[in-house]
Amino acid sequence: MTKDPYNFDFLALREDYDEKELKDALMADVQNFLLELGTGFSFVGREYRLEVGQTEKFLDMLFYNIQNQCYVVVEIKTRNYEPGDMGQLGTYVAAVDGILKRENEDPTVGLLICKTKDNVLAKYAVNTMNVPIGISEYDINSFVVEHFKSSMPTIAEIENELSDK
Repeated sequence: MTKDPYNFDFLALREDYDEKELKDALMADVQNFLLELGTGFSFVGREYRLEVGQTEKFLDMLFYNIQNQCYVVVEIKTRNYEPGDMGQLGTYVAAVDGILKRENEDPTVGLLICKTKDNVLAKYAVNTMNVPIGISEYDINSFVVEHFKSSMPTIAEIENELSDK
């Protein structure tokens, strides 16, 4: 159900983007992101709120795979993979299974998409998990030239221009 790496060349990002910018860009072009994820994915929500006990947790992105009849929790990291990421994602996967998953659905799958990973370390980490989790990298090979981006009008400037007419 997952691949490695994911190609995010359809995004328009500056070279020094942060995690919020990457997530915003993926949601702005969710159609291409769904195509990159593969067949059968439908978007459920971004920063999907789950009440886990007395704690609120927010999943980066929640999808449903129609073919496999399961939820897919996607966590995005704009840094190198760290083993602690597995605990966070594993908790989210188990919570979705306990809260959202119906009896006739397959177990929830977790997908961590990070900038880079040590494949050996990632393999050992995945082998310790009791829930289905994958770790993939992403590639972005083209960036918006910084001086070009700053010459583009902001959304507020466009809205002001349109409201003046």
